[in-house]
Amino acid sequence: MSTIHRLSDLLINQIAAGEVIERPAAALKELLENSVDAGASEINVSVRQGGSRLLRVTDDGAGISREQLPLAVARHATSKIATLDDLEQVASLGFRGEALASIAAVSCFSLTSRQAADSHGWKITGEAGRPAAEPAAHPIGTTVEVRDLYYNTPARRKFLKSDATEYGHCEEAFKRIALSRPDIAFVLQRDNRVPWRLARCQDHPERRIADLLGEEFIAAARQLDERSGSLRLWGLAAQPAYSRGSRDTQYFFVNGRFVRDKLIQHAVRQAYHDILHPQRHPAFVLFLELDPAVVDINVHPTKIEVRFREANGIHRFLFNALNKALAAALSSPPSAPLAAQKPAAAYQETLPLAQRRPPLGTAERVNLYQALFGQVARPPAMAEPAAPAPEIPEIPLLGFAIGQLREIYLLAQNEKGLVVVDMHAAHERIVYEKLKQALDSQPLSAQPLLIPVSFPATAVEVATAVENGAILEKLGFAVAMLSPTHLVVRAIPAILPDADVVTLTREVLREIQAYGASRVLTERRNALLASMACHGSVRAGRRLSLAEANALLREMETVEHAGHCNHGRPTWFQITLAELDRLFLRGQ
Repeated sequence: MSTIHRLSDLLINQIAAGEVIERPAAALKELLENSVDAGASEINVSVRQGGSRLLRVTDDGAGISREQLPLAVARHATSKIATLDDLEQVASLGFRGEALASIAAVSCFSLTSRQAADSHGWKITGEAGRPAAEPAAHPIGTTVEVRDLYYNTPARRKFLKSDATEYGHCEEAFKRIALSRPDIAFVLQRDNRVPWRLARCQDHPERRIADLLGEEFIAAARQLDERSGSLRLWGLAAQPAYSRGSRDTQYFFVNGRFVRDKLIQHAVRQAYHDILHPQRHPAFVLFLELDPAVVDINVHPTKIEVRFREANGIHRFLFNALNKALAAALSSPPSAPLAAQKPAAAYQETLPLAQRRPPLGTAERVNLYQALFGQVARPPAMAEPAAPAPEIPEIPLLGFAIGQLREIYLLAQNEKGLVVVDMHAAHERIVYEKLKQALDSQPLSAQPLLIPVSFPATAVEVATAVENGAILEKLGFAVAMLSPTHLVVRAIPAILPDADVVTLTREVLREIQAYGASRVLTERRNALLASMACHGSVRAGRRLSLAEANALLREMETVEHAGHCNHGRPTWFQITLAELDRLFLRGQ
């Protein structure tokens, strides 16, 4: 039997490196966090060959004294905490004292630092236990240089991906830290190029978000800033039309620390539940601020997971804050495609007059209203003193309908210009919200059919209808067996008068058969109502009168989530007069 013996410090650090430093990006993350904790106002990063050849991080922070440099690379040596109480309410990004020791154990490592009181800097190389620090020229701050990562652990090195892939992970680590600290300037150099140079923008954090994620994200996002006691959630959450096929645009920070947490992800997903396609992912940059004592960040070696002490309360707060931001009576529309062809700032340069065009005046409102609904009666010239002129209504947010395009899109004119509405998507959202409200208060009202509709049905459909008559009745249906192979529908929900009776009935029966009666009215309720709304909405190809079109616009202005249908698609776009002027080269 082998004897028990103590492992060497070097081997201990190499084992720890397997947990903490699984790839170059993980090392970069730890180095960046140290620079942030040091109070840096500018951080410069150099990456070569995906980080495996070189990682260099230079900051202008407080620096490290000569005496403490050896401790900086010693295992479990840190300036961040001293007691258990400190650990339970730690506010710094780093606190374990493992990162530098682990990195130094698997690389050619050097650390050079200078404090403000020193005339020059000091440099130390290698892992803990190596010779003392040596003098070195260096500005105030610290530089950590990591060369040939995993040179002495070939088993780990062979698992690295291509340089491009490893650089992508390094860039993502850089972006996460840069997003969390707009008060710090950042520079990232990749080999001989500088892909990122970010200026400080402490007073305008949205500028940092725009720099890293693009103006398109900013244009599609809604701003939120909600507080409840010691909790604060602020940032930007994109509207459903900006949804992605992956989670590559999801950034959530807890007290400035990027995290991926199941509770947070569930709360966000629930907030987007009714307005996002199940196969798509929301995009957001959100910051949760709370008392450090109520969140445990000492859960995972990479510190990317957290545990909340009041998990249910945190979940409710996140859901309500996001739901409130996304559930405006009429969400701002996504930018029209032609608006994305040129930034708004460029419009202002080329079309200054168009941008300054004032809102419609009273006379213009009169002309518009007359054009839409006929002339306003005026008294004869020699008649008695005229009665007060009829009050001209204000132009609503979505304006007044002026026509249809191929019976698919509704066109309207408002004060900003042209509004284009997807009739089916907009009506689908309206019907869906009405169905939810109606079912919340009572069973759905049924509308008896003047002529009952019968249709051939499978044995499963017949059995489902017979066994679930009470559920169907609660949903506003009256369905009965006409024969072993036929069903008859005598009533449908009153909210869906124009629905295809057979298609709608079959869809409801399919949901009941697939998920069971109890789940249909609980966890599957909204999915069922969304399907019913889709079948009961106006279809493409239907001609609407101006009165019907305007009624649809007015309902859109009062319904939650009206900017998107149940699947996350936009229901309308605004095309401004300035954008139209640009297309026709007016003002140039």
